[in-house]
Amino acid sequence: MKDGCNPGEGGHGDGTPDAVHRARGYLLGAAEPPAPALAAFVAGHGPVDAAERVRRGEVPDAVAQETEARRATDRADRDLAAAAQAGYRLVTPEDDEWPAWPLLSLEVATGRGVDGVAPPLGLWIRGAARLDEVVDGAVAVVGARAATEYGEHTAAELAYGLVSDGATVFSGAAYGIDGSAHRGALAAGGPTVAVLGCGLDAGYPAGHVGLLNRIAERGAVVSEYPPGTPPARHRFLVRNRLLAALTAGTIVVEAGRRSGARNTSSTAGALGKVVMAVPGPVGSATSVGCHELIREAYATLVASVPDVLSTVGRLGEAVPDTAPRPRRPTDELGPQALRVHEALGERRGRSPDAVAEESGVPLARVRALLPELELSGFAERCESGWRRAAGVPDRVTSFGGATEQEERGPRPG
Repeated sequence: MKDGCNPGEGGHGDGTPDAVHRARGYLLGAAEPPAPALAAFVAGHGPVDAAERVRRGEVPDAVAQETEARRATDRADRDLAAAAQAGYRLVTPEDDEWPAWPLLSLEVATGRGVDGVAPPLGLWIRGAARLDEVVDGAVAVVGARAATEYGEHTAAELAYGLVSDGATVFSGAAYGIDGSAHRGALAAGGPTVAVLGCGLDAGYPAGHVGLLNRIAERGAVVSEYPPGTPPARHRFLVRNRLLAALTAGTIVVEAGRRSGARNTSSTAGALGKVVMAVPGPVGSATSVGCHELIREAYATLVASVPDVLSTVGRLGEAVPDTAPRPRRPTDELGPQALRVHEALGERRGRSPDAVAEESGVPLARVRALLPELELSGFAERCESGWRRAAGVPDRVTSFGGATEQEERGPRPG
């Protein structure tokens, strides 16, 4: 445990919230997510000191703009008490349960100037599953609310197969594709995780209250919004960055030209995650978005669970504990990652298209591998594109800090 926090209770052993959780509970209500200036301020000062400065208004102008409307309202104790009574918990970066590695992609993207992807200050969670465990090998399945029978069947079948193969299915608990994905995952025994754009107590959507209860029994329901926060369109768009960040890849089953699912896939791409799309009937309006993603080479076409598992590859491969230390750090890279690394120049950067042509690795896979190589210290982005990093670590494990088999979980049989 970190800093004396109890991950299961969000405070001391007697159930009393500690100073860190009270501070972050206040900050979660003080600004509407995403709040990049506040997130950076908290990272620099620590949550307790940052919360006191926000209350007093002793903050930089950018932080003041994000917190001015709500800084005088502190509902942390009320929210934490309500959450404890309802069986929720507040998980923060100081807790062991915090999924630090997946959420690092939000920090990296924010540092590059990507708008609207600042990391959350904390997450409210309902459910038996630990978030740091269910993110390993996780895949997001998203799509249209007004889905067709074909789309709902496909989403359920994909989710069922992925969970049967040891993956966790994330989605947004909306009607249509989201609900079908959750049901397919539950039919396979779970786990599945719903990420909401409202408070956990909002009861939204009303027709999925029973489904959310089942999800909490087998997995988790997650939100960065404090209890009592009503649903709103902009909150669901903000929620999508968490769906993209907490998973290794996003599958769009059905989507219109402009849709929340397209928004999630765009965010996933910006975070360096794998984007996949399921083709549909050529005349179906609900498949137009998927077809555009595939045609523009923004997403990889998938039509089965094996397609998904081969696309959402891992950066490294399992190495037995008895294996000798490799002579070169790159010896532990997977085949495609190694080819991409070797296609990079040492001084001058190359575009993803040039790397794909040189390495023979599909462009969509190159776009996913380059940020992963950067996070592991093998590549860096420069003004002219991507190049090899000046120095590399002595050893690299798979993307996410675990071996491929550990990330996917045990295979049946």
